[in-house]
Amino acid sequence: MDPASSRPSGHDGRVDAARVAALRDLLSSTPWVERTRGFARTMRTSTTAPEGLLLVGTPDDEPWHLTAHLTDEARLAHLPELTPTLVRWQAEPDAPPHLSVTLERLERAKRGETVLVVAEEAAPEALLQRAWDARKSGATILSIDGGDEELVGVAHEALSVVENDLVTVSFDSVQHLVSAAAGEGANPGGRRGFRDRLGRMLDTMSGPRQER
Repeated sequence: MDPASSRPSGHDGRVDAARVAALRDLLSSTPWVERTRGFARTMRTSTTAPEGLLLVGTPDDEPWHLTAHLTDEARLAHLPELTPTLVRWQAEPDAPPHLSVTLERLERAKRGETVLVVAEEAAPEALLQRAWDARKSGATILSIDGGDEELVGVAHEALSVVENDLVTVSFDSVQHLVSAAAGEGANPGGRRGFRDRLGRMLDTMSGPRQER
């Protein structure tokens, strides 16, 4: 299954882009926009090796959607090092190479690479051990999690989405904010950079907008 094709039936990238813009406006007075920007900044600066951004989830919930969005952002922002590699618990025998990367890849993680663990539920012990080993080998460990203390303890930086937070946002929404912020390093204009990429994304999907 391709990350792009894993999107829900009827998925429209324009809806996602508009959703992120609206979400940022809604949360502009809360810590969430800056928290996700800071997290994305760490992800950019820690990932310098080609194919070095490794995304891994849990056996029952692999981060297909975030992989697809980060792939889009890396392309739009011209940051190829942020093109993610989806690390899978088990790949189908006939899966193409880019969907055949298994947990063994984490055993080769090194400095200049980033392991991003996306786990709303508790991370399995096997994943925690591999993340810890990757950290000892020099890789940066990041997590978008549901408050798993063991995972937070392994990660260099964690973005925890918990019910008792100051502002309640969904786990899915936080992933959207992180992916949108990931490409901002290509344009130090911050919010303007996001709006520029949003416009280019809409142009790509629906044709150039007509000037009035």
